[in-house]
Amino acid sequence: MAPAPGSRKSRKRVGRGNGSGHGTYSGRGSTGQKSRSVYSRKPGFEGGQLPLIKRLPRKRGFTNIFRTEYGVVNIGKLNMFEAGSEVTPESLMAAGVVKSLRQPIKILADGNISRPLVVKANKFSAAAKAKIEAAGGRAEEVGNAAKAD
Repeated sequence: MAPAPGSRKSRKRVGRGNGSGHGTYSGRGSTGQKSRSVYSRKPGFEGGQLPLIKRLPRKRGFTNIFRTEYGVVNIGKLNMFEAGSEVTPESLMAAGVVKSLRQPIKILADGNISRPLVVKANKFSAAAKAKIEAAGGRAEEVGNAAKAD
């Protein structure tokens, strides 16, 4: 089946004579650095002026693209579970405490826990672990592989 008329354009062939409309300067304007064949400039180059990235040191920095983002659960939310029950990432998702299991789960110590629970998560803060054990429960770290939904 042929493409719809006008949906496919032929490429611009520059430097093929003035009759084509793209002769002489081949669409590059007149002369100068930008008209040359090997012209390229580093991103952020400002013609020798002190670049913005150097003028504003607070804007410089580093973002670790391999950083592990955790789904955080505060310990106060665990009081919804029955005493002596096992709290797993799956049960947290079923209870609506976490939205997804794509991220590993980390338990933080905000709030208080009043019942003994066996909590299984990928990571615990030291204070959260201490609070769980003080309530008579157990904190168990499970493998750090994040699961897909």
